[in-house]
Amino acid sequence: MSAPWQKARDYMKTKEFRDYITSTHFWGPVASGVLPLAAVNDTKSSPDVISGRMTTALLLYPMVFMRFAYRVQPRNLLMMASHGTNVVGQSVQASRYLIYHHGGGSAAEATAADTNAATVATDAAAATTTIDTHSL
Repeated sequence: MSAPWQKARDYMKTKEFRDYITSTHFWGPVASGVLPLAAVNDTKSSPDVISGRMTTALLLYPMVFMRFAYRVQPRNLLMMASHGTNVVGQSVQASRYLIYHHGGGSAAEATAADTNAATVATDAAAATTTIDTHSL
């Protein structure tokens, strides 16, 4: 069991590993990893604040650079994985945007709000009638 850990520790002591840690092949994906985190975090917010243009740009950009990360020599698989995660996160955001703005999501939300307001008004009127009846 200790053989894999020993091998990993020995690799971390090599010049090759130090060169990798200090290169853009490592720090590029680390810096780019913030975009997928932001996309996943934005899934908690309301879809009415999603910008269609920005989501489109943030969806196309990682698609192009995923291919670049794969084609460049040596292959930068960490960067490709970071961009792949971003594509998934931005695709979720794009689908939320399309459903809300073009799939009737905003109209359904407005109808639900009107229905809730009417229900609250009806319940309040019924409560007032009940109170008046019992107070006599």
